[in-house]
Amino acid sequence: MNTLRRGFTLVELLVVIAIIGVLIALLLPAVQAARESARRSQCINNLKQIGLAFHNHESSHNVLPSGGWEWDSPPTYEGGVAATGKEQRAGWGFQILPYVEGQSIVDAGPVAAVGATLPVFFCASRRSPQSFQREDKFDPPLTGGMIRYGMTDYAASNREQLGVVRRYDPLRMAKIVDGTSHSLLASEKRMNVARLGEPQDDDNEGYTVGWNEDTIRKTSDPPEPDHVERGDDGEKLFGSSHTGGVNAVMADGSVQWVGYDIDGKVFHAMGNIADDKIARE
Repeated sequence: MNTLRRGFTLVELLVVIAIIGVLIALLLPAVQAARESARRSQCINNLKQIGLAFHNHESSHNVLPSGGWEWDSPPTYEGGVAATGKEQRAGWGFQILPYVEGQSIVDAGPVAAVGATLPVFFCASRRSPQSFQREDKFDPPLTGGMIRYGMTDYAASNREQLGVVRRYDPLRMAKIVDGTSHSLLASEKRMNVARLGEPQDDDNEGYTVGWNEDTIRKTSDPPEPDHVERGDDGEKLFGSSHTGGVNAVMADGSVQWVGYDIDGKVFHAMGNIADDKIARE
């Protein structure tokens, strides 16, 4: 006896495909949310490491890292050893290298240090560790030609010279009279994500740079999200690729979430370590 085998009709097949499509549409946002949660957690961990590195630097040298000297100052070495304290002209990113498992990078010399790409300096919500080559504009030059610069997604507070990280002369933790838990140390910096990987004013000198918007941002204005306007950069603001706000490490090493809707006066108070205002008004 012949057995009649009945297959799917075209209508049934289309219904199954439609159901699968609906399920994928329902699951995709959940998957994306889980991925962003993991990336945000990694960003928080990066900032915790940076905060701890600042503390370890002070324990070793009795001062916090400074913001460096000038944008064209290369890392300062004396007799092949990296200078510390106010003698170090490179920025805070270079100064904390020994405390973020980067001592070997320091020992390799200034060219290697400038071009290094450490995961701790990058938020996964925005980009993977990134560097690019451009003309060596250091004074004095390190190569006399092209040089590789390692970038960073984090910046310290603040350009107004009221924060934890100061130009030229580093501070001690005791100078933070408003309380370390209320004083912003570092956060994510606002970026033009359409121009990542190409030189722009706040993403061209890299993580080792001294006193430059690559690594120092202002708190006179609240943070804003990343953007894609071709002609602009981050405008010296803090900001991120996260939805709703930024991760920020305070001077005590704790990490807080700062929403884009934060009152400007409150954020300004977070950046001022000695204005007798606690950032909760």
